[in-house]
Amino acid sequence: MPFVTTMPNLRIYFLLLLAAPSFCLAQGKDEEMIEWDSSRLLIWSDYKGRPDSRSDAAASTTTYLGIEYRMDEKGFAYKIQCRFSITKSWGRSKTDFILKHEQGHFDIAEIFARKLHQKMSGYQFNRTNYKTDLKTIYDGITSEKEAFQDLYDKETDHSRKKEQQLEWLKKIEKMLLELDSFRDYAG
Repeated sequence: MPFVTTMPNLRIYFLLLLAAPSFCLAQGKDEEMIEWDSSRLLIWSDYKGRPDSRSDAAASTTTYLGIEYRMDEKGFAYKIQCRFSITKSWGRSKTDFILKHEQGHFDIAEIFARKLHQKMSGYQFNRTNYKTDLKTIYDGITSEKEAFQDLYDKETDHSRKKEQQLEWLKKIEKMLLELDSFRDYAG
């Protein structure tokens, strides 16, 4: 019997605070997080959140993409974070195939963390306009990321189209390799 589900409730959070000199992650104090790491793939025991009773999705992955920056006597510096929320992510139908789809969502978040680092590494700091400049960069990357996540789900039908799912995983892996020189963004 084939596995069929409706669209997963993929939640990806961003919080941009410009009043303070940093972009902050919108995570709760009690959340457990996993930093993206190529040698550490997600496993079902990482999904400790409670499934949404209003959803018939197979799983839900919550990730955070954030940036913090500072200005001091040494100049302008930033740190980017790409994290998975253990406590907000959940799975009902815990198959290897669905887990690979969910890992794809986390990997896509990493792609855009690297793209953010790429943009930031080319940014020429301007004390007068930096808040507007950084908001524009961040908003552009996160909008692109959200559209890419939606396209991933649409083209794979949330993992139900197995051939497309396998092609997307190859595409994601290729993009990670293409952006490999921007993987060291942790400051």
